[in-house]
Amino acid sequence: MVRAAIAFFIIALVAFLLGAGGVAGMSMDIGKTLLMVFLVLAVISFVISLVTGKSPKNIL
Repeated sequence: MVRAAIAFFIIALVAFLLGAGGVAGMSMDIGKTLLMVFLVLAVISFVISLVTGKSPKNIL
């Protein structure tokens, strides 16, 4: 999710430099939304792990 947010921020920068203000604004809004969703989910996950006392599982 963070990768998608960064990608939208890069798209917004490129669009801004090329003069496409509408696309840049829309990409920036999507990037902000994805970043906020990520932060909310990360905080919820952190709080749940503190309450339950379990460490997160490694998926790698």
